Amino acid sequence: MVNITINKKQVQVPENTTILAAAASNGIKIPTLCFLKDLNEVGACRVCLVEIAGKDALVAACNNVVEEGMVIYTNSPRVHSARKTNVEMILSQHDFRCAACVRSGNCSLQTVANDLGITGIPYKQQYEENNWNQDFPLIRDASKCIKCFRCVQICDKVQDLNVWDIVNTGRKTTIGVSNGKTIEESDCSLCGQCITHCPVGALRERNDLERFMEAVGDPEKTVVVQIAPAVRAAWGEAIGIPRDQASVLKIVSALKAIGVDYVLDTNFSADLTIMEEGSELIERLSHKEKYAWPMYTSCCPGWVRFLKGQYPEQTAQLSTAKSPQQMFGAVIKTFFAQKNGIDPANIFSVSIMPCTAKKHEVDIPVMEDSGYRDLDLTLTTRELARLIRSENIIPELLEETDFDYPFGTGTGAAVIFGSTGGVMEAALRSAYCLITGNNPGADDFKVVRGMDGIKEATVEINGIPVRAAVVSGLGNTRKLIEQMKSGEKEYDFVEVMACPGGCAGGGGQPICDGVELADIRGQKLYDLDAESTIRFSHDNPEIKDIYENFLEKPLSHKAHELLHTDHDAWKMPSETD
Repeated sequence: MVNITINKKQVQVPENTTILAAAASNGIKIPTLCFLKDLNEVGACRVCLVEIAGKDALVAACNNVVEEGMVIYTNSPRVHSARKTNVEMILSQHDFRCAACVRSGNCSLQTVANDLGITGIPYKQQYEENNWNQDFPLIRDASKCIKCFRCVQICDKVQDLNVWDIVNTGRKTTIGVSNGKTIEESDCSLCGQCITHCPVGALRERNDLERFMEAVGDPEKTVVVQIAPAVRAAWGEAIGIPRDQASVLKIVSALKAIGVDYVLDTNFSADLTIMEEGSELIERLSHKEKYAWPMYTSCCPGWVRFLKGQYPEQTAQLSTAKSPQQMFGAVIKTFFAQKNGIDPANIFSVSIMPCTAKKHEVDIPVMEDSGYRDLDLTLTTRELARLIRSENIIPELLEETDFDYPFGTGTGAAVIFGSTGGVMEAALRSAYCLITGNNPGADDFKVVRGMDGIKEATVEINGIPVRAAVVSGLGNTRKLIEQMKSGEKEYDFVEVMACPGGCAGGGGQPICDGVELADIRGQKLYDLDAESTIRFSHDNPEIKDIYENFLEKPLSHKAHELLHTDHDAWKMPSETD
């Protein structure tokens, strides 16, 4: 232990503790902008400066460790003046028209500036001009970038894609796409982790709310919205509803109040995905010699982009099953339209997702097996929150409204799709029944739960060993693929989610700067699973109905036609080089 004094308070902390961590552990706040623990500790912003007795220069608290007898002042007049000057200089190169920024009210720079009492900038304002394709799913606003390097670090160290890099030098130093490419030319997975780790509004998803409201206001359009599993675990964070009160049925009420015609539960199509993907796994296991192994899940479009961009030779190992949102889109414009007597040409189908890569997925050219676009639009959880606020809906007054029929029924197996390991667990639950004719215990496969980046399990079903792996985060994914390529690891079935912790930590979820919430949100999904009256996808009565009256059976000709896709039918930039 090291004895130090912080703001005249004598404390003990373990050796090698940073000044920032030492202060935090003793209830003393030191502001930061660029800091991300274990990822970005470069001290670039100089906002966490502190004064150390006996030293002439102020030092960054985030990357300097305590020493025996050190006397630290975290908010002396000298520190306050230096911080204020540094933030004023950052603001001089930042477009601080906050009222028109997507992060207004949830911006670390705005908070720090307000806390320092900054009301004007004594320096000439000059920020980088923006030049970006505003139709791309991920938007970078150069005029708001504060050069904190967080986006570079999260993409390099966690996602291992190296999309962002530092370009130019001196006053012209900024962040750009690596190797002089445009974002369209890069192999960006569109995971959105750079967005959720940006402290300001320099990175965001494309705003599709105007298109959504145009459809709602069009009397010729029937607007159908589906809500993804992980959205229900996080949406309340963005509008101030406690997690235990932010039920998904309140989202239904909000959307109905806005004017949406039908609100459905993506949990239904998650169950549908399990029926198709689980059956596909059994088919492949029954004819192992025909296939390359392992079979990969295909629910996550960020992961699919990663595989096609980094390991295109393994594309055939992806399950051909579409993601739940795309399956639902195809079913809405066929079976749902027939049941409700709606012309599918007039349906405007929308998904609300915890994901930014879904904005790419809806636009994949081959996603139109119903004769129409499977989906017309996808909104992130953040866009949902902005929509609710913009329509002046009072969160506290929201009541619960049931999902519409059909396709408003989901199972516990479906709701855990939003957490890492959830797809694997749901698939194993149903695969067990499809092979043996009996349900397993609902929690028999919980071995695949947890926040570890890579999880392994061998599950025996009716004498058949299934070697499974679950991975979240693309850096972990690359590690696992390289281990399989070297022969170090062998699996039959691998679940991959691009975002650490799965969709619960998705790039479209509410941003709580510096705090990772995938674990807490994921636990909420497992709690919902435990509370569910139906916990197996194959037991969903609406799943039984759609097979009996429309699809016939899993992997039928019609199921293949509507619910499966050809992953080779579109290309990543690196595939066309």
